[in-house]
Amino acid sequence: MRKLCPNLDNEDGLETVLEVPIPEEMFTLMGSSATLRWHNLRTFMKNQSHGKYSTSHLPSGSNSEFMALLKLVGSPLIPLQLHCDCALTRPIKDCSIEASTAKYIVQQYVAAIGGLAALNAVNSMCAVGQVKMVGSEMHKADDNSVQTTTKVNSEVGGFVLWQKNPDLWYLELVVSGYKVSAGSDGAVAWNQSGSQPSHANKGPPRPLRRFFQGLDPRSTANLFLDAVCTGEKNINKEECFILKLETPADILRSQSTSQTEIVHHTIWGYFSQRTGLLVQFEDTKLVKMKAARGDDHVFWETTMETSVGDYRYVDGINIAHGGKTSALLFRYGHAYNQKRRIEETWEIDEVDFNICGLSMECFLPPSDLKRDDGEQ
Repeated sequence: MRKLCPNLDNEDGLETVLEVPIPEEMFTLMGSSATLRWHNLRTFMKNQSHGKYSTSHLPSGSNSEFMALLKLVGSPLIPLQLHCDCALTRPIKDCSIEASTAKYIVQQYVAAIGGLAALNAVNSMCAVGQVKMVGSEMHKADDNSVQTTTKVNSEVGGFVLWQKNPDLWYLELVVSGYKVSAGSDGAVAWNQSGSQPSHANKGPPRPLRRFFQGLDPRSTANLFLDAVCTGEKNINKEECFILKLETPADILRSQSTSQTEIVHHTIWGYFSQRTGLLVQFEDTKLVKMKAARGDDHVFWETTMETSVGDYRYVDGINIAHGGKTSALLFRYGHAYNQKRRIEETWEIDEVDFNICGLSMECFLPPSDLKRDDGEQ
């Protein structure tokens, strides 16, 4: 991945460090010659909010629609707020068989990932990775042939992710010349894209879904400690236990707005019976868009499945370094009956723990942050 941009005005000058390293493939698409690519890269660094040198092929009707799809797949949140539990245990007294089984599976996962001592030695993290995205057009929902476009038209990009705890994190994602930023300062989670103003997510701060793709084992264990085991399933020729979490109704209400109602948000984790590791993370969210008049509501259902693999040890912790996320969007109601699929293949190039100098200032929201209640 490209991490530096040369000083084109002064050959002896220092190179500029890119805020978000970009894959070689994305750099190649920036021009027909090396000189033109460097010039375009420098201009892109100065004008990222405008997407001037974008190369988007993902089916979308406008730049804003593309940004919405990019945020949907690249920076979604999970519905539940997590609190650091160093012990990673829950009492099993008065638990159902399904709940106590889930707690036992989580303990096996903690052991497989490196053990409690290794996890508790981590106080911060930085990860650098690259992504490729492909997508389909909108199709009728009864069309079973919804396939993504060929890899020739894939979107290419990179990301940098910083984290201090589940409520303190910051993401920068650049794909085909478009940039999305998202973060949480412990009080509010927010996102920002292009020239649009930054927006605060409704409800308390929540973790980024990407953490649960094998990047943050401690948060993953904390999340599934409150799950129930619902059975077994074969995932990619691996026999797995299924752990399931339902988001409580009061949390769904706190994240709904005057125009939208979150009907349900369910999470599943699939843990290998052989290795104890997480091999797939899945969630389904149903949102009702309230009609201005009458009962002509429109529903959006989003199902995201992430296969997790290529585990490698980093400072004694088993971290997933690759996988694939498939998102299926289904819109129905009020004469709508459509669906589309978007897929993201991701790789982790670097992971570092216990980052020196990572202070609270690194997670401050943008100054133009807009909240749903109109406050700034």
